[in-house]
Amino acid sequence: MKGAGGCGLAARGVLLAAVVLVAACSGGAPDETKYLADLARERAAKDAELAEAANSPIKPEDRGRFLPLAYYPPDPRYAVPASFHPEPPAQRTRVVMQTSADKPRLMERLGTLRFTLDGQQLALTAFVEAGQPADRLFVPFADQTSGKETYAAGRYLDLLPQRTGIYVVDFNRAYNPYCYYNASYDCPFPPKENRLPLAIRAGEKIK
Repeated sequence: MKGAGGCGLAARGVLLAAVVLVAACSGGAPDETKYLADLARERAAKDAELAEAANSPIKPEDRGRFLPLAYYPPDPRYAVPASFHPEPPAQRTRVVMQTSADKPRLMERLGTLRFTLDGQQLALTAFVEAGQPADRLFVPFADQTSGKETYAAGRYLDLLPQRTGIYVVDFNRAYNPYCYYNASYDCPFPPKENRLPLAIRAGEKIK
């Protein structure tokens, strides 16, 4: 298991990316049945891993409280195509993110994901920890469910790099940082630029 500072499971891939691109070119629809089945399998596997792994962030005495994890019902409309606008490596901006353990984390902006959801043009900045290889895009975000239906400190997405610059931002795969389950973990808070002005009722929520 890994994540931003040990705060989330590794992304298992963006399964709709190829079908969304094919659909855009051919006029066809993504295979929704397969997507929902894959999502269900991922969620079951994550529950099993959190329940059984020796390095699970959820203490044995807390597993009855947190497991199985709570999710919104899967909704494919929350898996949206996005264009990625990268910052050149030599010009990447460094920012300090506040964290749950009050240990500020130095991060680098990799670029911006631009997409449309519910008729709104939105953007999320993708980051990597300063000095680390950009082998994935770390996208922390908050929205209008934060602190009400979802974890107050926000949720995370992990995206694998795509050479095309076209991604799928799939909020059905949004997950809580480890500090939600265990206060001993140190997890970055989403910066102001990644606070979305709408409710994202997809992905993991709180019980």
